[in-house]
Amino acid sequence: MAQVTNRRLAMTLFSADLCPRCHVVRIVLAEKGINFDIENVNVDDTPEDLKDLNPYNEVPTLVDRDLVLYNHQVIMEYLDERFPHPPLMPVDPVSRGRNRLMLYRIERDWYSLADRIMTGDNVDAARKELRDSILSAVPIFDTKPFFMSEEFSLMDCMIAPLIWRLPMYGIELPNAAKPLFKYADEVFARASFTSSLTESEKEIRAVR
Repeated sequence: MAQVTNRRLAMTLFSADLCPRCHVVRIVLAEKGINFDIENVNVDDTPEDLKDLNPYNEVPTLVDRDLVLYNHQVIMEYLDERFPHPPLMPVDPVSRGRNRLMLYRIERDWYSLADRIMTGDNVDAARKELRDSILSAVPIFDTKPFFMSEEFSLMDCMIAPLIWRLPMYGIELPNAAKPLFKYADEVFARASFTSSLTESEKEIRAVR
């Protein structure tokens, strides 16, 4: 493993084109203006480097010189601490705790259902549950410019890739979700978001 990391002089992200958790990390990297190399991974045929670096052989995996990190939430919090400007987490511990809890809920309540849709696990039920859960959160999007915050944060980095993929998940939201549509339009227009998109991700919302 040491030989693999030592020959990498720049930060490297192992990422898959349509992986939403990889997309989360790419948004954070873009928001921070971090220079990095990207290794595009076919998840069905992962490279030997990744197998050596990550015992779970998964993406996203971040290599920062001799440090190897995996799990998107671990990576994005590391990046926020390693590159503190602009900050994507609150400074005070109570607010940070609330944000971490919400990140956990987004992962558990929304991403887990998206995983079920993509793996074909009781798709109709998972699709309905995810749609209903997102709709129940619509009033939150109408309270502040960003999700529960006046400033763009890691929570937005988590939410944006999932909302972007709703067409891929076969989910269409009603007009009652207007606050979410407004939020999405503003986040999707950010330079960090547009630059984070892979060609495959752009196709999800390509003009038909």
